Amino acid sequence: MRLAQWFRDLRGRGRGDSFFGGRRYPLERVPYHVGIIMDGNGRWAARRRLGVLAGHRAGTRALKATVKAALAAGVRQLTVYSFSTENWSRPPDEVEGLMRLLGEMIDAEVPELDEQGVRLVFVGRLADLDAPLREKIQAAQERTKNNSTMTLYVAFNYGGRTEVIDAVRALLAEGVSPEQLDEAAVARHLYAPDMRDPDLIIRTSGELRLSNFLLWESAYSELYFSDVLWPDFDEAEFARALRDYASRERRFGGRRADGVA
Repeated sequence: MRLAQWFRDLRGRGRGDSFFGGRRYPLERVPYHVGIIMDGNGRWAARRRLGVLAGHRAGTRALKATVKAALAAGVRQLTVYSFSTENWSRPPDEVEGLMRLLGEMIDAEVPELDEQGVRLVFVGRLADLDAPLREKIQAAQERTKNNSTMTLYVAFNYGGRTEVIDAVRALLAEGVSPEQLDEAAVARHLYAPDMRDPDLIIRTSGELRLSNFLLWESAYSELYFSDVLWPDFDEAEFARALRDYASRERRFGGRRADGVA
């Protein structure tokens, strides 16, 4: 079966075969927003006796395949954790290589993303990046700003706690009083106010934590942990995550119709 058709089936128009174990899933069971913690590049490289940057480069190929799979599935927002605020503590050569790799990816991939109708948005403390890289980011966002098939959020120099701190600082700068401070006010001042809360967060490499990723937004996200190292993550593994998500019942703190919590 072709990948696109397989995902069209996953969108829930109804299947009675073994793909869903005989169950039928409605259209809304495909997550609108998927977040991915792309983990395992270093271990992938070490197992092959390669330098860590070789693992990061292999990870870019997995990202390209995942974007393709998300588009085929009908996912509308995809957020990938590319570089955290804590990653500055890594060896200088690795940090410099990651900055260079991002610039190369923008040059190589933005034209195709634009053709695919993908809007590219970077979230994080971008002001801390070097000016040439910021210019590339701004140009990529400007080129793709009118695209509407899917939004690809790249969390770069991002941390969930710093995002909340920056939002509160912006509110204080506006003179918001304690009485005016609520969840909606904070949400309006996050890095990407139009980002929906993620329905599903995927983490690769067998680690079982969020690592400061979308902490505010992920309050009710479903979590899927894959043992696959990120460079080996492919369309089939992405589909397994979506299939697992489709089998769950989300209650957001409520109860099922039969009263069971």
